[in-house]
Amino acid sequence: MPQLDEFEIAMLDALQRDGRKPVSELAQEIGLSTTPCARRFDGLRQSGIIKGFQAVIGRRAIGLTVEVFVQVRLASHSDDSPERFIAAVRDMDEVSSCWTMTGDHDFLLHVMVPTVDDLNDFVMNRLMRLKGVRDVHTQLVLSNIKGPGRVPLQHLRR
Repeated sequence: MPQLDEFEIAMLDALQRDGRKPVSELAQEIGLSTTPCARRFDGLRQSGIIKGFQAVIGRRAIGLTVEVFVQVRLASHSDDSPERFIAAVRDMDEVSSCWTMTGDHDFLLHVMVPTVDDLNDFVMNRLMRLKGVRDVHTQLVLSNIKGPGRVPLQHLRR
């Protein structure tokens, strides 16, 4: 784990709240002058701690009213099924995130589509037809209480 000082931790915290904050404002907020703040910012990017910046889009505002988590179990792991599945999922626009999991299912997908009919089409005609998929379990999101989440930073302050 990298050793980060209080300025770098404060910088990460501030950037998670507002990734568009100019370095001059960031420097003022964390108590540094602009040049050392910019140097630390560049170091955090080069080390891979800051991976990038993106817009957070309201899915409902653009017509994606159905949000689901989909658990997928493969029939086998001894062939190339996992690699084929991963490659296919990477090309599916409806899948916003995919994780490999322990437990009863192999993968967890976060999926967003416009309608329940679109979800049915996605699951039945695309996901279930992938070679190697044994079964699929969907969980409809009723409401989002918290997230997408910020990365916890408190452990860095110990």
